[in-house]
Amino acid sequence: MTRRAYLTTLAVAFGVLWVALAIQPLHRTDWLLENVLVLLGVGGLVATARVFPFSRISYTALFIFLCLHTIGAHYTYSEVPYDQAVQRLFGFSPNELFGWERNNFDRLVHFSYGLLLAYPIREVFLRIVSVRGFWGYFLPLDLTMSTSMLYELIEWGAALGFGGELGVAYLGTQGDVWDAQKDMALASLGALITMTATACVNIAYQRDFAREWADSFRIRSNEPLGEVALARMRGQATP
Repeated sequence: MTRRAYLTTLAVAFGVLWVALAIQPLHRTDWLLENVLVLLGVGGLVATARVFPFSRISYTALFIFLCLHTIGAHYTYSEVPYDQAVQRLFGFSPNELFGWERNNFDRLVHFSYGLLLAYPIREVFLRIVSVRGFWGYFLPLDLTMSTSMLYELIEWGAALGFGGELGVAYLGTQGDVWDAQKDMALASLGALITMTATACVNIAYQRDFAREWADSFRIRSNEPLGEVALARMRGQATP
């Protein structure tokens, strides 16, 4: 399958899923809130597809994450009937098997955020910022963690702003006071797994892996910044 045909297939599949789950969502207002970032994200991918095309791996990871998020938006994350679906398909209950007392679909998606988005983020760092070695693994992990934190702050602000049932549905803590911390930890774990797997693949196939890793710690400039750089920009003698 050609690259264009593959990406068209992903786009059509996601479009069909999104339209189907846009019909009679469980809570329409919450569905609208959840889809703001989806529309921005998809719009950004479409707008930059020619100037910055991602790899098939990245597009596939983004596709899977968007599908999971679309399912969560349809039901609201705390009410996705994954347990009932698994029981019908495979005859066992994940909640009973793992001893879960809450709906953990939101945990799955937060874990998937790190697992699936860390690699596309790595592509951005490598191809735009030109980072190499250690920083090509650390910075995607770091950005995944920080954006996960930012999303929790957005959720908190939205819950405070809207209040009532809408705020509770959007926040989706299900009574867990450590919900935000667990969500961020799972996103971080997912990103760590992806970057570790990427590093293992590169160790196996990239001949200059060790040299590039060592070179990424080389000091490019012995001149300090801060007040020295400020003085230079102002045309003054450096202190």
